[in-house]
Amino acid sequence: MAESLDITLLCGGISAEREVSLSTGKQIAEALRVAGHRVWVGDVSPGDLSALDRRCDLVFPALHGAFGEDGELQRILEERGIAFVGSGEGASRLGMDKVSTKSCLVEHGVPTPVWEVVRARVPAPSQTAGFWGACVVKPKAEGSSVGCRICLTVEDVREHLALMLPRYGEMLVEKFVDGFELTVGILDGETLPTIWIKTATEFYDYQAKYTREDTEYVFDIPLPGEVLTKVRRFAEETHRCVGCRHLSRVDLMVDKKTHEVYVLEINTMPGFTTHSLVPKAAAKAGIGFPALCDRLARMALRDNHRGTEGTETHRGF
Repeated sequence: MAESLDITLLCGGISAEREVSLSTGKQIAEALRVAGHRVWVGDVSPGDLSALDRRCDLVFPALHGAFGEDGELQRILEERGIAFVGSGEGASRLGMDKVSTKSCLVEHGVPTPVWEVVRARVPAPSQTAGFWGACVVKPKAEGSSVGCRICLTVEDVREHLALMLPRYGEMLVEKFVDGFELTVGILDGETLPTIWIKTATEFYDYQAKYTREDTEYVFDIPLPGEVLTKVRRFAEETHRCVGCRHLSRVDLMVDKKTHEVYVLEINTMPGFTTHSLVPKAAAKAGIGFPALCDRLARMALRDNHRGTEGTETHRGF
């Protein structure tokens, strides 16, 4: 029988995704206990790091957004020499910044929709900008679709920017792709089954992710095999070029007319709620939730001695 571990699980935090994190933490704590581990649940913030003072075998950060997924907590854990689940400081910082991620994708030849960054107090691009008739406007460093809106006209864009720029300072304006919204979870370098997200809302927004019961998660995807192979390959390349380890989730779009594949973003610490996608994909691959959480904990111990952040990509399921 595998050794029982003493785990500090962190959830809550200071970001707009605090409630999601609390839900994620509850699910993970229960699963780890089912797997036979001793779990202590704590909160953490820049002004209160006392949860990290407790002696344990490893830390499982179930945090999203600012000071959880953006590299700051990871930097502190690395400086203290504490084993922890998930990507290190560099990959976490890169993955949280959607603009930097997209620049990284372009550098590595991974397709992503064209974009512009609009900043407060700086004149916005002219109305003749190529894709300002149908685009997605979102904060450059938020998750769970917080502050995100599909805009079909220039007026919609300007209205949403006027609302969001005072709050965030800068926004990402990205060409809208009409088609299949797909996501690929990656576990220890291996792709999990691809999920097609079918929503009853305009897009996969916060409510569709966490509160609505009419979102469909489809594994039998009506796309040619070569397109789905490309989807998995681009997801693997994204995980690798960002430098992730242990797990990630890559979100993609496939144009419904041309079947062109585009990577939207990567989540270096995806959610683990009852609605979350990586656990659904893992279950499809035959990995139950307690087994998934147990695997991640043991990866943290395994890699604490390697001193490397990224993982190699292996075969897909």
